[in-house]
Amino acid sequence: MTETVGTARQGVGESAQRPDATLKVTGEFAYASDLWLDGMVWGVTLRSPHASAWIRSIDVGPALRMAGVHAVLTHEDVPGEKFYGLEHHDQPVLAIDQVRYQGEPVALVAADHPETARRAAAAISVEYEPRPAVTDPRAAAGDPSQPHVQPGGNILRRQPVTVGDTFEADVVVSGEYEVGMQDQAFLGPESGLAVPDGEGGVDLYIATQWLHVDRDQLAPCLGLPPERVRLTLSGVGGAFGAREDLSMQVHASMLALHLNRPVKMSYGREESFFGHVHRHPAWMRYEHGATRDGRLVYVKAEILLDGGAYCSSSPAVVGNAASLGVGPYEVPNVRVVATGVYTNNPPCGAMRGFGAVQACYAYESQMDKLAAACGLSPVEIRVRNAVSQGSRLITGQLIDAPAPLADMLRTLESMPLPAAADDRADLRDLPGGVSQTTHGESVRRGVGYGVGIKNICFSEGFDDYSTARVRAELVNGEPHVTVHTAAAEVGQGLVTVQAQIARTELGVDDVTVATADTAVGSAGSSSASRQSYVTGGAVKAACEAVRARFQGLEARAALEKFGPIEETREFRHRPTYPLHPVTGQGDSHTQLALCVHRAVVDVDVELGLVKVVELAAVQDVGRILNPLALEGQIHGGTAQGLGLALMEEIQVRDGRVVNPSFTDYLIPTILDMPPMRLEILENADPAAPYGLRGAGEPPTLSSTPAIAAAVRDATGLALARVPIRPEEIALL
Repeated sequence: MTETVGTARQGVGESAQRPDATLKVTGEFAYASDLWLDGMVWGVTLRSPHASAWIRSIDVGPALRMAGVHAVLTHEDVPGEKFYGLEHHDQPVLAIDQVRYQGEPVALVAADHPETARRAAAAISVEYEPRPAVTDPRAAAGDPSQPHVQPGGNILRRQPVTVGDTFEADVVVSGEYEVGMQDQAFLGPESGLAVPDGEGGVDLYIATQWLHVDRDQLAPCLGLPPERVRLTLSGVGGAFGAREDLSMQVHASMLALHLNRPVKMSYGREESFFGHVHRHPAWMRYEHGATRDGRLVYVKAEILLDGGAYCSSSPAVVGNAASLGVGPYEVPNVRVVATGVYTNNPPCGAMRGFGAVQACYAYESQMDKLAAACGLSPVEIRVRNAVSQGSRLITGQLIDAPAPLADMLRTLESMPLPAAADDRADLRDLPGGVSQTTHGESVRRGVGYGVGIKNICFSEGFDDYSTARVRAELVNGEPHVTVHTAAAEVGQGLVTVQAQIARTELGVDDVTVATADTAVGSAGSSSASRQSYVTGGAVKAACEAVRARFQGLEARAALEKFGPIEETREFRHRPTYPLHPVTGQGDSHTQLALCVHRAVVDVDVELGLVKVVELAAVQDVGRILNPLALEGQIHGGTAQGLGLALMEEIQVRDGRVVNPSFTDYLIPTILDMPPMRLEILENADPAAPYGLRGAGEPPTLSSTPAIAAAVRDATGLALARVPIRPEEIALL
């Protein structure tokens, strides 16, 4: 399984063709759900219907007696460690004596056919003793009488950031804000195939974001050394953070080793909602103080994040929310406290924007309030307080790379606005579309702005690196380069970028990017907008090492003289450090990225319907590696921000998810996504490979508050929660 990227010279800076593009458009691309092996059986997971309950007994007999059923496993059958976790091993492979959220895995079934496996799972008799569920994160954080979801209590992490001592100002605005639980909503549900190797080990073909951390969690649970658990990346149908945690990996591997035959597991859409983490819902209270001319004096903020039943990556999310909690603004006095809590709600973890999204919605809403209170425009208030190179974050960290935020805002403001709507507008351009809910008589237009700042790569002292192996050789008399990393291609175009770097560094057109697997050193996760930085850096370093062995010769001549040349290199970014637990000070981030958005919306104020007419964005990316792919990342991140602003929310009632389907959980379609104007800046970061700056996440931050601000502008309503619901904006 290899990816060969075209033979025409398409190096760094070119819109190189993606090798998977045609296959995905024509439906020929092989996703993990397409995996098949003769003799395989199907695995299914039995999940808890309760948000919180004791397990009194499990009777697997009825399932085992069904024809076609090969195995039924419970926690007693876990061959090794019974717990795993991304940051802390607090999550049971299968529930032992209790369940902490609806959907928690309780038992596994393997059968000849997936329907047989599902019927067998339903036949397992589990006696539950339901108990009161902790579902209000505010109570979990502040009420000591609440039951403990985890043995250590309900506080996951509390991170303050404190600067200065002046908390009085001429102009003061405050507000309380809420962000709902968003799902990553990738289109390819969790799937994988586990194949026993006949010698006690297992090969797992899996859609994931982080091959090595999967392996390092799996191996102890399977009772195997890491080298006996081999992972190969299969086709990934989107990720956005939800594939960082384990889902069916350990379950499929357990069944395969138990039966000594291949086992495939593939979730349906409903199970996918229960099988992965979501974006943390947030409750936030902010107070901004400024001089009369709009200069920030202080910010106070309380940020509460619901982590759900297990830890996942919540501590890191809390750290991001705290360190970036006032946005890209110069503020001399700060009191921020970010807190993550355990509840019996669905587990939450990584999602595009990773803690910065929630804070961004609140601080940008506050900046609009402050602008109005000071008699300034939304752009002017932001320009007057914008950070620049040489500024410091509220954590004391120096911004030592270009950060031209004021110029970005002026550029955005100068972009042409879309033409005004008229009575003859196409129905498809109006709120409600062809359903003919309106002909424009109750439609008002609004314009709003949003600014976001996002850290790139992992932070707070994490050993963040990637490994690349590059081999140059003659194939049929022509130079050929193979690049091998464990970096997960999850749809972002990483395979293409790796090949572009190899072509640029080695001057060889014919490049193959081998399928990612654990046969090479770790590349870390495809998250935090980090892969172009760290894996790109590793590929560049390995190519430079190969080129050095050419001894100044052209590739063909060097390979004719020396034969195949292979080099492996690791690449690490500069070190980061944990935030101080009391003051929140510290150089916790590697790189920072800025994006600004302007949204234009039409709102039917009688029916509460919103049509996003246009989105404009300015983003500084340091150096463009692939222009077309970069534009796609900005469009995609913006679309997810639009979804959070207007429609996407997992509805949880008493710990139970009530809308686990794409019928009831709404995501933007092509009809919801408006035209976009883009201005992409290149101000190189001197510390980064090629000067690049990670670009995938920042658009998700600033698009949401821009759209919300535009709806406020159209309606005159405060609107302190996203997603904005129709009943909240209908002016009856």
